[in-house]
Amino acid sequence: MTEAYATIVFLFVLFTLLGSSIWIGLALMGVAWVGMELFTVRPAGDAMITTIWTSSSSWTLTALPLFIWMGEILYRTRLSQDMFRGLAPWMRWLPGGLLHTNIAGCTIFAAVSGSSAATLTTVGKMSIPELRKRGYPEYMIVGTLAGAATLGLMIPPSLTLIVYGVSINESIIKLFMAGIIPGLVLAALFMSYIVFWHFIKPDQRPAPEPPMSFGTMLAESRFLIPVLCLVFAVIGSMYFGWATATEAAAVGVIGALTLAAFQRSLTASAFFESLMGATRTSAMIALILMGAAFLSLSMGFTGLPRALAAWIDQMQLSPITLIAALTVFYIILGMFLDGISSVVLTMAIVEPMIRQAGIDVIWFGIFIVVVVEMAQVTPPIGFNLFVLQGMTKHEIGYISKVALPMVALMLLMVVILVIWPGLATWLPNNIQ
Repeated sequence: MTEAYATIVFLFVLFTLLGSSIWIGLALMGVAWVGMELFTVRPAGDAMITTIWTSSSSWTLTALPLFIWMGEILYRTRLSQDMFRGLAPWMRWLPGGLLHTNIAGCTIFAAVSGSSAATLTTVGKMSIPELRKRGYPEYMIVGTLAGAATLGLMIPPSLTLIVYGVSINESIIKLFMAGIIPGLVLAALFMSYIVFWHFIKPDQRPAPEPPMSFGTMLAESRFLIPVLCLVFAVIGSMYFGWATATEAAAVGVIGALTLAAFQRSLTASAFFESLMGATRTSAMIALILMGAAFLSLSMGFTGLPRALAAWIDQMQLSPITLIAALTVFYIILGMFLDGISSVVLTMAIVEPMIRQAGIDVIWFGIFIVVVVEMAQVTPPIGFNLFVLQGMTKHEIGYISKVALPMVALMLLMVVILVIWPGLATWLPNNIQ
């Protein structure tokens, strides 16, 4: 009865605060405060101060603002134009043509930016005008871009994976390595959709691109060299054990500043804007993490997570059934909360459940990123939908409709992960 009463109180206070438009981080702190006052004898103020300091002074968490700043710097360089110029010669001969630049561009930029929104904005800025000019169908341009931009959450460095790793005290590097193969598989699924469209709708194909010699293709590819070097510097330094995730983030910032200086495309005002943009995003995520840490402590005192884990254990659910239920749960939750908020809000409850069911926490991190990716393109609070609306001037309903095939492919990716869990676990288990 105590656990049931605590659940009702927590949910009532949470939805009341969220419904009153209070910041998510403050809402989580408010719920935790009520829980501490009602269900424990420990002073709520002392507990909050200690928990917030402990959670925010993590060295691992330092990687978060650095990766965000790196993405902000690159967003303000000529990287997007150069990337399209280097990719286009190699995508033109594939079935579906230059639509593949949406997928390939998002995959490459995701490897130097952990943000889905930054990936979408940067790649969309380069691809939308070019693809429109060449006569590609609008629904394919917008739909493939909406889906492919979510790769920014999967392919390292991923802000969501950093937050997940900090929340459950797991290795960030292992999580990063776990995201590489599933991220590439998901990108391949998106490209397969474009190939499928190419053969099913031959009447909608634009005019073929003019022929280009192999030498010219190689010459144009030189524009990809800077970003590929930066990808190697960030991911390679972690893969080969030269740097921790935080050190790799610092390497990425230095590389991004060097690239911007080399291109002469980062002015003093743009540099200041990149710092302010990174500060605002980092502060928002840090506040959410602080609130989540305090809420986890409060729930721990009530015994709610342990009771729920025991209840799930008594139901004798198979791991696959539990994953199916959590997929539906996170899709519904993602309609109202952004990905990072969904992760930190639920980890105190979900982590004991998955450990009790014997589910690998590294694998689960990749699973949760895939279902959180769906939240980026599902209404009413799909963040990528709002970004695309600002870029294309289409209605949210139209963007949601054309992105539905990509959501279906993400669901297929969940099934693939369940059937072949080694896609997520093989690389981190063998990285040593």
